Amino acid sequence: MNEYKLKNRPNFPKRAVVTSGMPYGNKNLHCGHISTFIHSDFYARFLRDRIGKDNVIYVCGTDCYGSPILEGYRKLVENKKFDGSIVDYVKNNHNLQSDVLKAYDISLNIFGASAFGEAKSYHDQTSEWVFNKLLESGKLEILSTLQFYDTAKQTFLNGRQVVGKCPFENCASEHAYADECDQGHQYMPEELIDPVSTLSGEKPILKSIENYYLDLGSYTDLLKEWLNDLEQNTPTRNYIIKEIREFLKKPEIYIKNEYKEQFNKLTNLGTYEIIEEKNKSSFTIVFNKLTDREKACDILTKQGIRYRTGKTLVPFRLTGNIEWGVKVPETKQLKNLTFWVWPESLWAPISFTKAYLKDDKEEWKKWWCSDESKVYQFIGEDNIYFYGPAQSGIWLACQGKNPSAKVKDGDLKFTQIIANKHTLFLGRKASSSSETPPPMAFDLLNYYTPEQIRAHMLGANVGNNNVPFSPKQFNPNANDDEQDPVLKEGNLFTNVLNRAVRSVFYILGENYNWTIPNLHVSEKVKDEGDNMILDCERLAYDEKIHVVMNKLDGYIRNINKHFVKLSKDYKWNSPEANQGIVDVLNMIKVATLISHAIVPSGTEMIVDYLNIDKEKFFNWENCFEELSYFYNNEEQHKIKELLPRVDFFKKHPSQLMQD
Repeated sequence: MNEYKLKNRPNFPKRAVVTSGMPYGNKNLHCGHISTFIHSDFYARFLRDRIGKDNVIYVCGTDCYGSPILEGYRKLVENKKFDGSIVDYVKNNHNLQSDVLKAYDISLNIFGASAFGEAKSYHDQTSEWVFNKLLESGKLEILSTLQFYDTAKQTFLNGRQVVGKCPFENCASEHAYADECDQGHQYMPEELIDPVSTLSGEKPILKSIENYYLDLGSYTDLLKEWLNDLEQNTPTRNYIIKEIREFLKKPEIYIKNEYKEQFNKLTNLGTYEIIEEKNKSSFTIVFNKLTDREKACDILTKQGIRYRTGKTLVPFRLTGNIEWGVKVPETKQLKNLTFWVWPESLWAPISFTKAYLKDDKEEWKKWWCSDESKVYQFIGEDNIYFYGPAQSGIWLACQGKNPSAKVKDGDLKFTQIIANKHTLFLGRKASSSSETPPPMAFDLLNYYTPEQIRAHMLGANVGNNNVPFSPKQFNPNANDDEQDPVLKEGNLFTNVLNRAVRSVFYILGENYNWTIPNLHVSEKVKDEGDNMILDCERLAYDEKIHVVMNKLDGYIRNINKHFVKLSKDYKWNSPEANQGIVDVLNMIKVATLISHAIVPSGTEMIVDYLNIDKEKFFNWENCFEELSYFYNNEEQHKIKELLPRVDFFKKHPSQLMQD
């Protein structure tokens, strides 16, 4: 094998937590949701094989709280489409989500819920612990901010009960809410353009209300250190680094050039710098302090000067006043608050870890606060702000009054963010609110097997690009004679690897009494297999799962070429044929090991028929061993008899009818 690759194998942690962005408790999962879960499941399965199944915890759960859920529930009850409690509502959706994940063989150790069941008490405890840590940090502040109020209905409006246009420059979102648009941009409520109440259809007013905020801006320098470490020492994707870096810029305002003369007459904007670029339709005002920018925004608004604000670290809201949420511990200053759903969802994976461990002795800290452990967070690209600077700022605050970007053993560890781009169903972002809603994950299983969908999703370069998802059965423009694009990657297993394994096994039955020749694998085939393992291990570490799929494609097709040549050139039971059979079986061994995290059921079935111990086989401590190593020193190793028409990788029944 390549000695350089062997000496420079990536360093994996001793323990790992893998988690995925939590689905909201107001809907079931569509194709975009299941894609993220499939990618996180791949990594959890790979790590279990690589560092040991007892050293990996894979957690997620239903995000039960927040205004989208409250608003969805309110509308259903109002329209007499649901008559249970809000807990019943999220339970129903949680159960549907759980069923889908099981159907796709998503191997979560726990799929909990933040508002009920075994995880609720742990989540309440974790929320209280984090809040107290933030109070101790001295960076939690009470701010009087403006919240939308519907005068017709005489009630404060939660985040999703107000819709308008995003104030961010270059954001074309028409689905902006009170302080966040559907692209993940954060802003102050007064910046929302053309707000409308969903309760009355009227324009709401703004009223003052007090809440707790974390002063994220005070951690800017520490977050820059953390970001530099991500860039230099981790495989974090470039666009994630770029997105986070944009939030660490100084506060900026963008003003159209047509307002330049009017702007120049203003004299009380404080200290700022003007940046003008040729051929740009606007100029930029850069402030040193967020408070100076906010003051300038007020002045510009009063003068009728239209502007947009740039990304920067604004105070991160921790609490709110909607009843449906985790209760915030009361203080002398504020009472009767609940946590805003975004911050409490950031530490919910800790709660699920505790629930899985049934932890009353702080065992969770071995997984979240130890130098020997790492947390891998799979998300959609819209949520980089929250799992990047927001979560990292909270983690820094939990260190105390004098935090450091160099996390000490015992501090909350920064997570490894693995963000995916969008899955585009028929060219549109997969979203339940789209004019062309994407297929639901359950509906896909009417035409495809879970392993076919898994292979297709993992073969797409969704880590770096928006990727098309155009299942033929859901595409009204598909031609009858064209190949279904979703089956391309799955065919590598249902056709190519399936045929190779069946062919070799049947030859062993017909000519070798189901017994594998007792020979060592040839040096060339052994080296090729070892290098394939090293390459795919590095690619998995670098989060390039689609490249693993590409390499597997070439390697698996080569197995069939070897076997076809073998069957043409030699008679069975000859020395050359015996050596060839052992070589092909070792190639199958390598392909099966690497493919385990992609198509778990089929690969485990292969190992069952090889009649060897699965745990020993899939343990990467043994990854360079020849197949004979797993025979327990048997002189003659027999495999299980394979009956006709038995497939290791199955097609969906509907595809068999088409064939």
